[in-house]
Amino acid sequence: MNNQGEKILLVEDDKTLNFIIKDNLEQAGYVVTSAEDGEVAVKIFSSGKFNLCLFDVMLPKKDGFTLAKEVREIDDHVPIIFLTARSMTEDRITGLTIGGDDYITKPFSMEELLLKIRIFLKRSMGVTDSSTEKSYYKVGHFNFYFESLVLETSEEKKTLTYKEAELLRYFCDNPNKVLSRSDILKHVWGSDDYYLGRSLDVFISRLRKYLGSDENIKILNLHGIGFRFNATISKS
Repeated sequence: MNNQGEKILLVEDDKTLNFIIKDNLEQAGYVVTSAEDGEVAVKIFSSGKFNLCLFDVMLPKKDGFTLAKEVREIDDHVPIIFLTARSMTEDRITGLTIGGDDYITKPFSMEELLLKIRIFLKRSMGVTDSSTEKSYYKVGHFNFYFESLVLETSEEKKTLTYKEAELLRYFCDNPNKVLSRSDILKHVWGSDDYYLGRSLDVFISRLRKYLGSDENIKILNLHGIGFRFNATISKS
């Protein structure tokens, strides 16, 4: 399989699992750099360019969540997939709300992991594809540039995470419509999952805060149904 040499940073302290994942990804055509602790991983990420990150949560020296936060300070939109223990349910939610894009629970099949990687690489490559995606929106008194993940007014500028930008773009593409939680989750995350659903509420709260200076923009919670994004939108 030819994956055009996309570069993946794998951080897993279990040496055997690290080797197995790395070997399978390389067989699938990816270029994999691996590390076994968070401190080393930050240095590797800072000195290179990666298309996707796989982070175990429980890492020595610097845990996966701290690692993800530091990566997000360097790169706002590189996909981050967490590797989590099945019993650590709160970790999944935490990981998604600090800037992670998805998680996969141990034990997992390589087919499942490869599928998630393909999905997120395809989406992240679309960040700069302005020929097929709307890249600019006028949202009330805000300018929203999806391609650069920027939400700004004449007075302030906010850089969004990739998932925040995807969620806002979905709202902007469907203004003043009733959107079910399931549809939002499937469109933005690719799955209608309980833990993703809990993290969605955190993302909604963030967008409300970011857009709060325009009182005409509302993200209405329709109990038991979903949300409606009330705003005046123009696109280009």
